[in-house]
Amino acid sequence: MSKELRDFMFRGLMFEAEAEEFQRAGIQIGAVKGDAEQRLLEEALTPFGVGRRNKALEMARLYAVLHCFENEIRLFIRERLEENEGTEWHDKLPPKILTFAESRKASALKDSWLEGEKTDLLGFVDFGHLAQIIIEKWEFFKDVVPSQHWLKQRMDELEKSRHFVAHNRMLLPSEFQRMYMYIADWNRVIGL
Repeated sequence: MSKELRDFMFRGLMFEAEAEEFQRAGIQIGAVKGDAEQRLLEEALTPFGVGRRNKALEMARLYAVLHCFENEIRLFIRERLEENEGTEWHDKLPPKILTFAESRKASALKDSWLEGEKTDLLGFVDFGHLAQIIIEKWEFFKDVVPSQHWLKQRMDELEKSRHFVAHNRMLLPSEFQRMYMYIADWNRVIGL
């Protein structure tokens, strides 16, 4: 390795270390990441009409909230079951749900070309199964969730709306509000 190349690489590493320190102090170094991402999104959406783009952005926000919500429920279930049934909690899931999830997981593992999370069994459980698991294992959740009826009503309605989002169908503003309200209820109850 030549001295010039070594010096160049060293200066680059030094700049990177100093730039991180400046950024932590609130001093902007380089391009603003959010602005660049916004421009890339706008560029990707440019071929489509304004109305379609606006609807897509509304649905994207809702998708992001649903993604966080659904995965928080999965985490909540996992933590409660692990705490109360031990590390082999997944073997004690309701049999039909366990069989369903294991089958989906096996299919995903066969698709070796498809990259993504394949180890979390709860990731292979349908959204509708989440409420069923909580109800089936009610003794581990009743100190937090107000009632089985409260849970089932909200999860059933959210599941129907979630199908619209998952299949790229537009929801009316009232449905957006209902979903945000139910998710906010859940977050308040769980303590998020």
